[in-house]
Amino acid sequence: MLDCYGITDADIVASALRERPTLRSLSFSPIFHSQEYGILITNHFIHSLVSLKGLTCLELSYWRISDQLLSSIAKENPPLRRLDLAYFTGYSYIGVVSLLSKCQRIQHLVLKRADFLKDRHVALLTSFLGDLVSINLSECSMLTESALFALNEKCPLLNEIVMACANIAYERVGNCVVNPQIKCLRLANNYVLQDTKIIMFASNFPNLQLLDLSSCINISEEGICQVLRRFSKIRHLNLAQCSIMKLRGMNFEVLKLEVLNLSYTRVDDEALYKICIVVMK
Repeated sequence: MLDCYGITDADIVASALRERPTLRSLSFSPIFHSQEYGILITNHFIHSLVSLKGLTCLELSYWRISDQLLSSIAKENPPLRRLDLAYFTGYSYIGVVSLLSKCQRIQHLVLKRADFLKDRHVALLTSFLGDLVSINLSECSMLTESALFALNEKCPLLNEIVMACANIAYERVGNCVVNPQIKCLRLANNYVLQDTKIIMFASNFPNLQLLDLSSCINISEEGICQVLRRFSKIRHLNLAQCSIMKLRGMNFEVLKLEVLNLSYTRVDDEALYKICIVVMK
């Protein structure tokens, strides 16, 4: 139930949930994406939600909740595999850790714009995320590459990391371990990300297939070419709004690219000609 104008009362939703105790997946966001107009979480709603003993997927974007709701869910320990708390307000790290410490089978986790999250929080949460396959920590402004490295080292099944609008490369930290499991890395809008860091990522994620560097304005053309020389398996590359013109040094004939996004760049005719020649072959 996404963006439903007619649903304004959480107790109505709670009553509906009571009628379907075997419900396994619930996705619900209010039409008014703001604290002022959002649906108020009531005790009736909390009790109905935790009564869903077989819940494997819970997506409640744009709600204003409390740590009480997350703790109440944790007490029932549902078999959650997917948890999406994007754009939630009103809760804290205490609520997140209480839930994840009990529900340790989560494979897909979205904590988008969890402004309170710090690198040390993510490092602690990794001990509960052994089954994690994908994570979205976009718009968590206090996170740096330290959080990315912790996820990489402590979550053996992880293959997708999304950390757009973070502070990747804001701190200077040591190299992360080589992880052939990581296939997708989305780092859009990391304005402080520089060549040295993405070159290091290329060395540590040898099987990367999707790389999103859109709007990473401090990455140079030379740095991108160096990365592509090392990413032998990359298929999807997003360089939208980057400082790209000539793409000199990029040998398109050895790449396995299927998607190349150069939107809003300054790429010129010469570079496009090189790409077209390879495609036509």
